[in-house]
Amino acid sequence: MLGRNEALVLRAVEGEAELQELVERTGLSESAVNRAVYWLVRKGLVRVQEETDALVELGEEGRQYLAEGLPERRAVELLRQSGGRMSVGELGRRLGEQAKIAMGWLARKGLARISGGMVELTEAGSSGERTADELLLERLGRAPLRLSTLSEEERRALELLRSRQEVVVLREVRSRRVVLTEEGRRWAAEAEVGESQLTHEMLRTGSWRGKRFRAYDVTLPAPEVLPAKLHPLRRIMDEIRAIFLQMGFREIEGPLVESAFWNFDALFVPQDHPAREMQDTFYLAEPARQELPDRELVEAVRRAHTGMLRGSKGWGGEWRSSEAERALLRTHTTSATIRYLASAPELPAKVFCIGRVFRKERITYRHLPEFHQVEGIVAGDVGFAHLLGILREFYRRMGFERLRFRPGYFPYTEPSLEVEVYLEEKRRWLELGGAGIFRPEVTEPLGITVPVLAWGLGVERLAMLRLGIEDIRMLYMGEIPWIQSREVR
Repeated sequence: MLGRNEALVLRAVEGEAELQELVERTGLSESAVNRAVYWLVRKGLVRVQEETDALVELGEEGRQYLAEGLPERRAVELLRQSGGRMSVGELGRRLGEQAKIAMGWLARKGLARISGGMVELTEAGSSGERTADELLLERLGRAPLRLSTLSEEERRALELLRSRQEVVVLREVRSRRVVLTEEGRRWAAEAEVGESQLTHEMLRTGSWRGKRFRAYDVTLPAPEVLPAKLHPLRRIMDEIRAIFLQMGFREIEGPLVESAFWNFDALFVPQDHPAREMQDTFYLAEPARQELPDRELVEAVRRAHTGMLRGSKGWGGEWRSSEAERALLRTHTTSATIRYLASAPELPAKVFCIGRVFRKERITYRHLPEFHQVEGIVAGDVGFAHLLGILREFYRRMGFERLRFRPGYFPYTEPSLEVEVYLEEKRRWLELGGAGIFRPEVTEPLGITVPVLAWGLGVERLAMLRLGIEDIRMLYMGEIPWIQSREVR
């Protein structure tokens, strides 16, 4: 059973027809015809042939010749008026600037002979019959022509016109022809038309009684729905945020532009040690300096670095406030954590920060100079086992069941560890972040006397695993088809 539009279009094809012809024959809109043809193709009743042709149109010079005549035709008329013979000079004066063009074409078409300074009409020129290219010029003046419809003689005439400048223009056109299949021929004569929709009017009047309705085919493809959605990386960041909030943490924030004091010195990263270069840093030219916090805190940090803290040898050497004042783009979100601890928070405390960080990395499929990190701390009556438990629970909720911890090194934690997850499909372990317990040289200058568990995890690497991509740049390239293909959660 066919829909009404499908039946109209099928019967209008009459063997084969172009889409525009079907619009004219059925009286339907172009979009309605296209929809009907789509379903007829799906049902195997028609097939669509894509054809490429050239449309021949008059150019600017061609329109002028159509109005005034070709230069050689004007020359022929002047010669006929003079008895079929005229001097080259006289004909040139009468034709003006087109004399040279006219004489060249008179000889090329065999309309006249030029000899001894005289121009004389031939039999072909004297007959007054128009040449094939003139006839084609007239046809083009009425309407553009498809190249495929031209006869062999017209094609030769077209080549003559094309040898002139701007007389004709060829423009590529594509068309779609609808052709009946054998099954379509049978259906065109016998197919029953059914109602495709039960309308309010049918229900009101009762006209639905006695009508036959088309069955729904639930196997036919439905239109692709592309609803608005968050970027996959943003969704994963929201998921991370939700997990920590559910685990009882509170979110904190910190500035992107930091001083070296909060980014390094307060974390017990030495000023004159290679450890300072563990993270390549973007230092700023403007502002070049950041104001340091109160003197008491700065002095406490200086004492920790120079070995004046009880139970610590420090790093030794000189500690310079000028180095601590240098402005930079933060290299980790730990700077937000240290700022929070320095604000004398109420303990015990559980907080996290998720945000952008910057490192002077060369862009590759695994590294970017700008990415995201999630940082968290627990301050209170806690120990190393609590840290391992928190990390296990977080990664379990993120979908990673197989986890291991390896000893690591960070200037500001002791003991320190690296977190690795096992990738079943690749049969290897992958490092996803670092963690540890803040050293006394970090916490005591801040007035914190209880253990502080800390960790920092890379969000993009986690996202790559969850999204199944190998190139970190995919997260930032803005490829719409890839974003649309991601599932909505």
